[in-house]
Parts: sequence; structure tokens; C-alpha cells
Amino acid sequence: MRTRLSRGVADLHPAYAALVMATGIVSTGLAAFDWQVLSDILLAVAALAFVLLVVAYVWRAVAFPGRVRADTRDPGRAFGYFSLVAAPNVLASRLALDGHTLATAALAAASVPVWLVLTYAIPGAMVVGRRRRPVLPRTNGSWFMWVVGTQSLAGVTAALAAAEPGLTAAFAPLAVAFWGIGVVLYLMLVGLVTVRLLDDPVTPHALSPTYWVYMGATAISVLAAAGLLALPASLPVMTETRQVISGLAFLLWAFGTWWIPFLLSFGVRRHLIERERVGYEPTLWSMVFPLGMYGAASASYGRVTGMDFMVDIARVEVWIGLAAWAAVAVAMGRALLFPRKEEAAPAQHEAHQDR
Repeated sequence: MRTRLSRGVADLHPAYAALVMATGIVSTGLAAFDWQVLSDILLAVAALAFVLLVVAYVWRAVAFPGRVRADTRDPGRAFGYFSLVAAPNVLASRLALDGHTLATAALAAASVPVWLVLTYAIPGAMVVGRRRRPVLPRTNGSWFMWVVGTQSLAGVTAALAAAEPGLTAAFAPLAVAFWGIGVVLYLMLVGLVTVRLLDDPVTPHALSPTYWVYMGATAISVLAAAGLLALPASLPVMTETRQVISGLAFLLWAFGTWWIPFLLSFGVRRHLIERERVGYEPTLWSMVFPLGMYGAASASYGRVTGMDFMVDIARVEVWIGLAAWAAVAVAMGRALLFPRKEEAAPAQHEAHQDR
């Protein structure tokens, strides 16, 4: 048992905190339509998962520093660490709905230094560090976690600005700044990742669930924009940027909606055409998160702008997100209780998925 647990920590995926992101955002979507009991249950699950994963990540950093360094140098895995920024902020934003301002502020404050380190260290190492191989051929959907982490900061900062009138004037420009950085990062990365898909032959396994973050990054940008648009229009920063934020948010929502059938085709090729076995992998949470985020974002943005059709879409999408969460949770439980032999070394398996 101890050996198995130690091996699990050693092989812990950089983006496993997407479990917290997915659970927290589905809880948020349910709360948006007053399905409070289900929402509270998932909130408790998200909080417990967050605590356990923080312990596991710290354990891994202390006991297996070589594994951590290898992940941070791997362009195919390194950006997954931005889930450690998004996870506490998605959880914090859900807590803000229940008025837990202090807990929200604490989680947000803890995520800022992590974001600062990752946002410069990971891409910086790829640009100025010693490279054995080209970086771009190893891009994948996990790169959009950089956008997700940044926009999670925009959303939680906007939530704090709305909750504390004394902080509104100071936090609103910061929230808008984070949002703008996130949008520009998305526009930059969408070109890089799309070129990678078109430039080289892509193996079926390389079409991993991380590509759903393509859409998830647009959805969290829309949700953060809804939080900004809910701030007083009289604020100087909102006076100057309100129309830009609202217009860009709708365009991002439309683009993210367009991506959904395309992303479904990835799964069709991987599992129906190429017959790759459907099984649990940690990156599946990177698919659940966008599905849940799309519902929460559509509801919030639709309400703040008066576009009721988006709220109607969200009523259905929230249940799709919950169904996806339940399916992946069951698959994770089975994988943990009855591990297959081929799943004994997931890190080595994933290391080849982008080659």
C-alpha cells in the first residue's frame, strides 16, 4: 500500500489539480440555478480534493524533486502546473458566492506568487534555457492552462472587488489588467497550438482531453468578464473598457461554442476510428472543467448582459457538466481501486504522447 501510494505521488500529473477546477466550477454552475444541495456537496468534495492535492504536490516536490524538474522542463507537461493557480481561485470564486470573503482572499493571495513564478519561469526557460529539442512540436492543449490560471485571477479579483466596497476602486483595475493579459495570451497561444496540429502528423493518443482547454480558456474568460461587467460602471477603468470587455467576451463565447463540435471530433477519431481504449487518465478532468465552465460562464454573462438565450443554454450545459464529472469520478475511483498493469507507469506513457 505504501509503495503504491509513493508511486502515485511520484507519477502525479502536473495538471491533476484540474480535478479541483472541474469540481469547483460544476458546483458554481449548480449554484447559479439554485441547486444548492448538489452544489454544496461538490464544494465540499472540491475543498477536500484541494487539501489532499496540496499535500501530494508538496510531498512530490520534497521526495521526488527530479520528477518535478523534469516536468517543468517538458513543454508537453509544464503548463499543467498552472492548474495550481486556477484550482484555488475557482474554489475561492465559489466560496465568494456564499459570502466567505476571508477564505476567498486567502486562496487568491496564495495563488498570486505561484502565478508569478510560473508565468515567467516556464516560458522563460523555454526561450532562454538550453533546449535539446524544438519546443513547438511538443505544444498541446495544456498550454491554455496559462490562460486559465490568469483568467482565474481576474475572476477572483473581480469577486473581491464586488464583495468589499473599500477595495473596489483598487481591485477593479487589477482585475481588468489580469483579464486583458489572459485574452492576449489566448490569442497568442491559439495560433501556436493550431499550427502544431496542422504542421505535423498527430497520433491519436496526442489528441488528449487537454485540447478541451482550448474551449475552457474562452469560457473562463467569459466568466471573468461577467464579473467585471457586474462592477459599478462609474469606475474609471470600467468607463474606459466596459464595451471592449463585453464585446470581446461575446466573441470568445461564440468562438468557444464553435470549438465544441471540433473537439468532439478529436474523441471520435481517437476512440471510434483508431479504436484506442477508453480509460481513466488524469487529463480527463481537463475536459470536465471546460464543460462545467461553459455552463457557468454562459449563465453569468447572459444574466449580466440580458441575453437570456445564453442562460437557457446554460441550464442544459450545467447538467452535461455534472454528468461528465460523475462519469470521470467513477472512472477515477475504479482506476484507483483496481489499477490495470498498463496504468502502473502513467508518467512514462504520457511522455511519448506528443512525439
